[in-house]
Amino acid sequence: MPITDIPLFSTLKTQMRWLQERQRVLAENIANADTPSFQPKDLAPLDNGNTLPGTTGSLALARTSANHLTLASDGETTFAVNRRGKFEVRPDGNGVNLEDQMMKVAANQMDYQSATALYSRSLGLIKLAIGKGG
Repeated sequence: MPITDIPLFSTLKTQMRWLQERQRVLAENIANADTPSFQPKDLAPLDNGNTLPGTTGSLALARTSANHLTLASDGETTFAVNRRGKFEVRPDGNGVNLEDQMMKVAANQMDYQSATALYSRSLGLIKLAIGKGG
């Protein structure tokens, strides 16, 4: 059985490819920070099929004791979705915010490092399980 048939490895491989492509797009945004009329781009979030159709992003809190405090609402907490539609545009029409782009690059780098660490540790566990690791 090839290792690519294991869902964990195929998912991690897809995630790492997506993160590499996102790094390329973010680097292009930074490189064009002084190009007139350039608008930054970003990739759509990767959907690994982990989201359920019809989910609303709400979380129902369970009250396991009568001594716990209750919420003023109906017992359901919703999380706000960041739909920031505004962006800064300089007089030359360039919309690249270097601080925002660098924060995205740093987050992307941490996500990639996490994915590669998980990939290599999973490979190590498989090698250990078949008796070829040490």
